[in-house]
Amino acid sequence: MISLSVAWDDIGGLVDAHERFLAGARVEADVRGPVLESWKRCRSVGLQPHELLLPYEAGLTLDERFLRAAEPVLADLVDSLAEMGTVLAVCDGRGRVIQRLGGEKGLRDRLDAVHFAPGFDASEGVAGTNGVGTALAQRGPVYVVGREHFADCLQPFACAGSPVRNPLSGRVEAVLDLTCLRDDGDPAMLRLVRAAAEDIESRLLEQATERERALLAAYRAAGFAAHGVPRPADRLVPDHDGDRLGRIDLAVLREKAEELIASPHRTLDEVLLSGGRVATLLRRRLLGAAGEAGAAVEARIAGGPRLTGLGLPLTPAAEATADGPAKTAGPAPDGTPARPAGGRPAAPPAARPVETVGDILDGAESRLLLLGEPGVGRLAVLARRRLEFLHEAGTRIGTTLDVTRTAEELAEVMVPRFADFAAVDLPDAVLRGEEPEELGGLDALRRVAIRAVRRQPHNLYDVGDTVAYVPSTPQARCLETRQSVMEPVLAEAGGWFAQDPRRLERVLAAGVHSLITVPLRARGTTLGVASFYRSVRPASFEDDDLSLAQELAGRAAICIDNARRYTREHNTALALQRSLLPKGRPEQSAVEVACRYLPAQAGVGGDWFDVIPLSGARVALVVGDVVGHGLHAAATMGRLRTAVQNFCSLDLSPDDLLTHLDDLVGRLDRGEGWDVESAQADSGIVGATCLYAVYDPVSRRCSLTCAGHPLPAVVAPDGTVEFVDLPSGQLLGLGGMPFETIELELAEGSQLVLYTDGLVEDRHRDIDSGLDRLRTVLAAAGRAPEDTCEAVLDALLPVRPGDDVALLVARTHVLGPDRIAEWELPCDPAVVSRARSAVTRQLAAWGLDDLAFTTELVASELVTNAIRHATGPVQLRLLRDRALICEVSDGSSTSPRLRRARSEDEGGRGLFLVARLTERWGTRYTPYGKVIWTEQPLP
Repeated sequence: MISLSVAWDDIGGLVDAHERFLAGARVEADVRGPVLESWKRCRSVGLQPHELLLPYEAGLTLDERFLRAAEPVLADLVDSLAEMGTVLAVCDGRGRVIQRLGGEKGLRDRLDAVHFAPGFDASEGVAGTNGVGTALAQRGPVYVVGREHFADCLQPFACAGSPVRNPLSGRVEAVLDLTCLRDDGDPAMLRLVRAAAEDIESRLLEQATERERALLAAYRAAGFAAHGVPRPADRLVPDHDGDRLGRIDLAVLREKAEELIASPHRTLDEVLLSGGRVATLLRRRLLGAAGEAGAAVEARIAGGPRLTGLGLPLTPAAEATADGPAKTAGPAPDGTPARPAGGRPAAPPAARPVETVGDILDGAESRLLLLGEPGVGRLAVLARRRLEFLHEAGTRIGTTLDVTRTAEELAEVMVPRFADFAAVDLPDAVLRGEEPEELGGLDALRRVAIRAVRRQPHNLYDVGDTVAYVPSTPQARCLETRQSVMEPVLAEAGGWFAQDPRRLERVLAAGVHSLITVPLRARGTTLGVASFYRSVRPASFEDDDLSLAQELAGRAAICIDNARRYTREHNTALALQRSLLPKGRPEQSAVEVACRYLPAQAGVGGDWFDVIPLSGARVALVVGDVVGHGLHAAATMGRLRTAVQNFCSLDLSPDDLLTHLDDLVGRLDRGEGWDVESAQADSGIVGATCLYAVYDPVSRRCSLTCAGHPLPAVVAPDGTVEFVDLPSGQLLGLGGMPFETIELELAEGSQLVLYTDGLVEDRHRDIDSGLDRLRTVLAAAGRAPEDTCEAVLDALLPVRPGDDVALLVARTHVLGPDRIAEWELPCDPAVVSRARSAVTRQLAAWGLDDLAFTTELVASELVTNAIRHATGPVQLRLLRDRALICEVSDGSSTSPRLRRARSEDEGGRGLFLVARLTERWGTRYTPYGKVIWTEQPLP
């Protein structure tokens, strides 16, 4: 395996479409249908546009029979391309490059650089959208240019590819590809490569078997043919009359001839063609010299001007007819089949009718149209078409994990190849991803998808409508019995009319004549029902059609169930995560906050944010990211968020808090937590990052500590943007290294912007360019936090991000001097009375006389404890915020402890009184001691 990782610049509208497609957006209006289908297949197998792994295999070759037929055609094609700077590649039926012909050295060198060379695999599953692989996947000619290639390294080229089939078996023998530089590309390349493929197929058909030649000899010996059939070269002579049979006429003639040659009793048929012409087909029985039984179909056109060649592939029969009676020799000495006198090789046994078509002239002259064995040809053609249809359906159904889109893909595949109208009905539970109950005939469904060959005035229901089938309808019977139902003649199906007799009469009048309805069952459960109608085509549904519909509906049901299961898991994970994220914004005055969370395209992840009020009117801002997606990441995120909230209640410093969190993550990774249900150790978190900031509106100081998280941004009031030069620290869970804290002084009105890496980094953009773009978006003065969030997400995120994103924007406020009162107190018990008086005067100045008695008592107890049990200096501070805060600080690190005093104890009741008189109280440590604080609600 060889790795390719090449990036190229491109221009044009497809650049944006390609990026949006990779991001998960819908781009149907901007990309050609075959190219978009190829992109979807590439994405479904996990291809990465910037990196390919191309298998190589030496000594590859093609079958000698194919090479004998192809060499003259390829030589002529290479000669005609000598001046065009184009390389011709010949690949086998698996898309592996066998040989490369023509082209200038510079182009060949560039193709060597991307390993489009003999021995390398160019199939779509490993090389992405290209002329070889996509032609093979779609089983038809394709033209791909520039950005239409899925892989970055192929985008400087234009290519046209066409498969070469065995005309008898329908199997793809090889793929031809013309490749040039993008600027030299021309859609005419598609016509050239398709003509070459047709010529090779004609030469393959010329290698007919002795049996076919015997039938042709019998046909000529009977004297049926009045005129010869032109050589292949004659087809290239321009038709000066300019009146050839159109493709529709050719298809009708071929289909009727196949039906006639396969019928044991019919000998004559008439076909109405365009322009008022009528083709008469005559079936003749043949018997070869050695007893070979066969049939021939002749065609005669009546009406219209002179008509030239039908344009169908010529066969040895055409050559033999043109050259005169076919003479055969006996078997060769080595046992190989005998060759005719012309020396042309024999072909494999006839598995289907051999097309030997020449000029069809008006008047009484007939021409040989088809030659083969009765009954064999029609079955072979139908089987081949059915296999091709099943292959196409397998590639087009289930390209996404979306229930509705999968149902739409089923309808799109069935119309018009199989039916003229298709509808898919599913219960609401399936659309929500829930586990469906077994459906019955009376259960209400919802119309999810509709497809029709024309505007359908006969629609019973439109997309989104609720469908309740009455018991006598085929759909209700289908759901009840879990078996498919076919109504070949709807006019005779009385139960069908019971749904809506008046409207269904109009449906019949519109031409709908037959119906197949199939239950969508997967893993033993019925998920819904699909209905297929025919109206435009005259043939009613048959038993073979029913089995084909059942097989396709079964495949679609598996895809729908996979999408339903994905929807359920996604919704479960999303509900879990949303339940773990903050429900609202806590009451605090330190900052004005706006926040956003966007789940990833692949599902929910482990990003979180939090705003936690702290003592002293401070606030903690937290953003974190657990690596990975899904339920485990969401559950781990909930654990860490809860742990951070608990650590905040202890009023730990930022570096101490991350140290405790790092220890917790390490224990979780080592499996020290156990699952109650399975009693198995936790699977590892793999990695987590966190940024923790504490802002104090009194001092305007902000303390920040980081554990492997992207740097926060600070937007000054004038719009200046700076990323904080913060030591990044190690990921949580690694242990062993201390975390560093830095302090900033923020001006009032500054914005602190915290985010996760999904905002600035993805597969198409490195983190440096993302940070530069973020800096540009943030550079605006006077913008509200909500507006900042919207501007950042609009500028930096695609429609569906590849990673989840958390964004937190906090604009700082300041607690003014008029709301703060503080006093330095000496370590003297006599100062307690002066402290009480000072508190009373300050509360009177603030208009809080109702709190004077309680606050005076609280301050007295706290100051007394500090003087008695701690060391100086002692400071008393009152803050008027959303609550009245009383703080007493001292120089001791000894924490007071609330206890219940016994009746004989003389002391020990001070903190008990403080706890009963206030709403909250606690202790926080500083580098110089501790602070005992209390909060009382304002009246």
